[in-house]
Parts: sequence; C-alpha cells; structure tokens
Amino acid sequence: MAEEDREAQRLDLWLWCARLRKTRADCARLIEAGAVRINRQPTDKAHARVRAGDVLTIAQGQGERGRIAVWRVLALAARRGPPAEARALYEDMTDDMARD
Repeated sequence: MAEEDREAQRLDLWLWCARLRKTRADCARLIEAGAVRINRQPTDKAHARVRAGDVLTIAQGQGERGRIAVWRVLALAARRGPPAEARALYEDMTDDMARD
C-alpha cells in the first residue's frame, strides 16, 4: 500500500463509515449526483480521496426540506462501527457556518 493511500480514503467509503447513508452504493449515488464538495470543490467521483482536515459540504434532500451539512474530517475510518464511533470521524460545522 502506497503511503498516500494510508493518508487518504475513498470518499464513498468514508461517508458510509461515517453513517451518512445505509449503503456504500447510496453514498456513491449521492456523490455522483454532485451533492458533495471537498474543500469547496465539487466532485462527482466516488473514488475521490478524502484526508483528515478536509471539509465536506453535503447537500441532503431537496426543496424546503433540503439541508446543507458541513463536516470537517477528523480521522479516516478503519471500519463501519457503531454510531458513536462514526461521530468521532468528523466535526459537524453546520451550525458554525449558519452563524457566519
């Protein structure tokens, strides 16, 4: 495994481990629909690499019920664990962004 691979993780895998969606395929579809940005840069590639410190902007839902989540990646995922373990992977900055 290359050193760069140990410092980064596929976006769809990380989102699945962070429990954004129930399946990895659902995470990939969300990314391919253009609903995720990495450090303000749009991506539609499920294989895009995410690293600790990256900021993800995630559009969830549509219309009035739609919501934008902003997460800072704190750690890469070793596995898809319980919800408490998943919450330790990111810092939810959504409220901080709404105040600005």
